[in-house]
Amino acid sequence: MSPHTASNPPDEGLAIGFQPSDPAADTGQLHQLHRSLRRDERQFLSFPDHLDEVMRELAPLLGLFVDHRLDTYASNPFDTGIQEYEEAVLEYFAALAGASPDDAHGYVAASPQEALLHGLAMARRGLPEPSVYVSEQASCSVTRACKLLGLNRVPVQSLPDGTMDPEDLLLQTRMRRGAGAVVVATCGTPLRGAIDNVAELRDAAANSGPVHVHVDATAGGLAAAHSNQVPPWSLAHGAHSITLSGHGLLGLPVPAGISLMRREQIPATAPGITVPDRTVVGARGGLPALLLWTRLRSLGRAGVAAMVNRCQDVAAYAVDRFECAGARPERFPGSLTVTFQRPPAWVVDKWRLTHAGDLAQIVTTGPVTYTAVNELAIELSAAGWEAVA
Repeated sequence: MSPHTASNPPDEGLAIGFQPSDPAADTGQLHQLHRSLRRDERQFLSFPDHLDEVMRELAPLLGLFVDHRLDTYASNPFDTGIQEYEEAVLEYFAALAGASPDDAHGYVAASPQEALLHGLAMARRGLPEPSVYVSEQASCSVTRACKLLGLNRVPVQSLPDGTMDPEDLLLQTRMRRGAGAVVVATCGTPLRGAIDNVAELRDAAANSGPVHVHVDATAGGLAAAHSNQVPPWSLAHGAHSITLSGHGLLGLPVPAGISLMRREQIPATAPGITVPDRTVVGARGGLPALLLWTRLRSLGRAGVAAMVNRCQDVAAYAVDRFECAGARPERFPGSLTVTFQRPPAWVVDKWRLTHAGDLAQIVTTGPVTYTAVNELAIELSAAGWEAVA
């Protein structure tokens, strides 16, 4: 039977049928979903979700389709005018990561995961047969990237505060001496928000031969760049490449990742990467760069710093309130993540808390205001620390 004449079952719910649907009905359904999400937004405290304040300024960009076809910095006869905006965004993030525009090369990726994949793919180019040393507290995205690239991932133990253990890294690299090492440091671990000390890790891995330190700063880079409480974490402290993200704290409606690498680390050619422009993909969307530029311009460097400082103040306030509630909170200095004893299931479900084992967390961006912290603290106290379901 021809696919053009095949019979479809009757359309039900969200199923995509053979005939077009009623646009008015679908629009009404999406509006209903929007209203439902807005009602629930305040209590979603484990992940940044605060688009209301930025959507109006970004809305015109959602009607555009733009792509890049060549290297960020190359002369491009097909340039649609987006390239200069991307370069401005990269200059901003390079400065945050402790490098000048002349020192760092990069691009705006469609997601932090793509940026991480690019960083690791480029990191292995100058090393013979490197292993990738990854903290047990690192993001699962690092493990997925290693599998995709066929890299040998070596797990490294973490310290009680969530950072990678330099002594265990020293031990692991000694066992594989001479092959070279890609060390993935984390600035903002998924559960505790911990920040690895790049300088210590680079020294600890020196036994292995050539060392490339890549920093996954997707979760904590913006906060770390505006804090004097954090350990050495960036390109300025000895890292060779770094992955950053702009959508979580800034509240963009789509993901956006930033991949930066010191220019001396970039090979003249990149065999194995399927495009000549040193990116993971060929043509790539220009929307993330435009959204980042628009949001950053509207805030300015002072506005971003003020936003981070407010979030850090709320995190410090949450530690005090949760301590009073008996939740035994912890917070890595400068982090926006507050972990605490996992409460009963009804509290976890109501506030949609991310949890692992006996710990839960909040990330103090977007809807996490002082009022929200107070309300959660009251319920943590009222829960009486019943047995975790």
